[in-house]
Amino acid sequence: MPYDPAPPPVKPYIPATAHLPELTWRALIMGTVLGMVFGASSLYLVLKVGLTVSASIPVAVIAITLFGLAKKAGGRESTILENSITQTAGSAGESLAFGLGVTMPAIMILGFDLEISRVMLVGILGGLLGILMMIPMRRTMIVDQHRELKYPEGTACAEVLKAAATPSSREAAGEVQLPGSDAAREARQRAFIIFGGFGLGLLYKVLSISLKLWKDTVNFVFGAPLKAGSAGAEISPELLGVGYIIGPRIAMTMAAGGVLSYLLLIPMIKFFGELLTVPVSPGTMLIKDMGPDDIRSAYVLYIGAGAVAAGGLISLVRSLPTIWNGLKGGLSGIGKKSTANSALRTDQDIPLKWVLIGCLGIIAVITFAAPLHMNLLGALLILVFGFLFSTVSSRLTGEVGSSSNPISGMAVATLLFTCLIFLVMGWTGGRYYVTALSVGAIVCIAASNAGTTSQDLKTGFLVGATPRLQQYAILAGAFASALILGPILLKLNDAGTVYVPAAQVAPHVTVDAAKLTQTAQLQGPQADADHATYKVWQKLDTAGGPAGKYLVRDDGSLAWLVDPGINGQFHTRPDGSEVKKYDAPKAVLMSYIIKGILDQQLPWTLVVFGVMIAVVLEMAGVNALSFAVGVYLPLVSTLPIAIGGAIRWMVDRRNNKLPQYAGLNEEEMQAAGDRSSGTLLASGYIAGGALAGIIIAITAGVLTGFDNQMTKWAEAMNPFFAGVDADVLSLIPYAAICVLLYWVGREKAKR
Repeated sequence: MPYDPAPPPVKPYIPATAHLPELTWRALIMGTVLGMVFGASSLYLVLKVGLTVSASIPVAVIAITLFGLAKKAGGRESTILENSITQTAGSAGESLAFGLGVTMPAIMILGFDLEISRVMLVGILGGLLGILMMIPMRRTMIVDQHRELKYPEGTACAEVLKAAATPSSREAAGEVQLPGSDAAREARQRAFIIFGGFGLGLLYKVLSISLKLWKDTVNFVFGAPLKAGSAGAEISPELLGVGYIIGPRIAMTMAAGGVLSYLLLIPMIKFFGELLTVPVSPGTMLIKDMGPDDIRSAYVLYIGAGAVAAGGLISLVRSLPTIWNGLKGGLSGIGKKSTANSALRTDQDIPLKWVLIGCLGIIAVITFAAPLHMNLLGALLILVFGFLFSTVSSRLTGEVGSSSNPISGMAVATLLFTCLIFLVMGWTGGRYYVTALSVGAIVCIAASNAGTTSQDLKTGFLVGATPRLQQYAILAGAFASALILGPILLKLNDAGTVYVPAAQVAPHVTVDAAKLTQTAQLQGPQADADHATYKVWQKLDTAGGPAGKYLVRDDGSLAWLVDPGINGQFHTRPDGSEVKKYDAPKAVLMSYIIKGILDQQLPWTLVVFGVMIAVVLEMAGVNALSFAVGVYLPLVSTLPIAIGGAIRWMVDRRNNKLPQYAGLNEEEMQAAGDRSSGTLLASGYIAGGALAGIIIAITAGVLTGFDNQMTKWAEAMNPFFAGVDADVLSLIPYAAICVLLYWVGREKAKR
């Protein structure tokens, strides 16, 4: 649709002349707390599978429900504008979690310690910068281009808020909803569904992981002709919910990438390499001795990384016309007054001068904050790339929604340009890894939060909220979420960290301990057996043993290799207990880019193979980025997403035949599906399952004895957990939550 500089005015649900309670303390506090919860669950998801889903609708439904319970307990009735503020403050955590999870773990993958101060600073600065840069563009992108930029999640969230509006809000809007009406019953039903999904997801995960009632991952390894090929699935509620929400197209495309890796590339490497008598670089062992996971780690990961990088850049290049239009619109809209009366409550933003002061203050902090290891050039790159990609993200979010917004592609582009500039200037080596990654991290978070802010402002525009108060709310929510996501990230990593005896991996390596200054002790479950204090050594090469962080005795001998919980290679502790690792696919890609460019140590042949996969897919009209993510991720993570997408396809196919869908176009049917009961239940699955995963991971160090006892019991007595039929039997409870998702997603015919 061509740009129309003077579209007809949109009538908000609550008129500008109405003044209802809006930015109240209870709304702000509830939104901030919910933002922390959903930020934590989103961080868990992005570390596992490299993506998140929008938290706006779940936060809105929970806010509506909690305010309703408070009203029944004798409290004051909430207004739709209070619910909007809660939703706005609560949505910041998800976008921050994505930016942090995509970038910050790369520091550990590169062999450096992940300092809590750096994570918190990056989260706070990136989050606030993205919000501030979006504010001057609100009138252009939200108001003037209302018909062109739909902001699907923001529009759907506005419909949820309007459907659950309280009597006082309906009165202000000129509507009346009688107690016991269909609309009132529907609001209660939607709240019951999402809370029921939350409880079920939480219970399912606890029964599976903590009590070992059934396996949480099923896997089947094949023989010839697909020798070393395998297929499996992590049968968890959160991945099922993710697949349902993102829909069948993206879900199936991701799973197809996993099928290529596990049922073609890995068997092919095994077939051609089985008779070789020497290892093939970058692998260090004979291919005939490798299992599926060994082949994936040595070769397929690099192919997948090349495909993801190429897919991200291709999606960015394809968006160049949109980028240019967004930049023109953003620049032309800075400081511009709307054609409407700017004194209206619904047209008030934070004053531009405070936005400029805030941006300059953030850049000053970035330049001089010691934990960031930043320089003036890095700060200027953040300013330029931050404005560019915040504008791009805001516009793309309006066109394709938050779930399809290629934020990781923007982060890849930022890192590529930054590393190339550093390389030209001769800035190579470890100290510049962190600088380059900090640039990419802040820009990635800023772009992610700019898109989320745009969705929230679109919701507020439709319901009649005050933009200035929304902007205050999301600033507060982003700040609070940034404070807790860093500690959660470190706790998740610590819970999965394995201390590997150095004699097992680097038996003949010694160092000069006198030159080492940093000290450390074991953390987590293994700390009970070893209370000694060691020197810390960062091994940067693979001579004599793997690179990484080692704990060194005073005589210079190596005691332990510290294998991190994020992207670690060892899944079993010395006592035999298994450990769940986080693949963090996007963070690994960032580490490959930095190390590959600055140190020129990347196996470029394998990377180029991945690039060609992405090119061929684009030539065939397939979304290369979604497919490439599937090539990189384990099939056990993408297959359950595909199952969720298949259930969504069956639900939508049935519902679209109902009378109430007659006459709707494809876009309207998609929007109706996004607001359906199935989407609410899937959102509950995600929140409950992810939150349970975080709690289980954090408490693993405290309940190690209990966990070991339950594992021994399950291996000896429980056929759902161990034995020849365990994989098949474990699918029974998983099938139950799949059937429930399909049943809840179905709608009844309406006249």
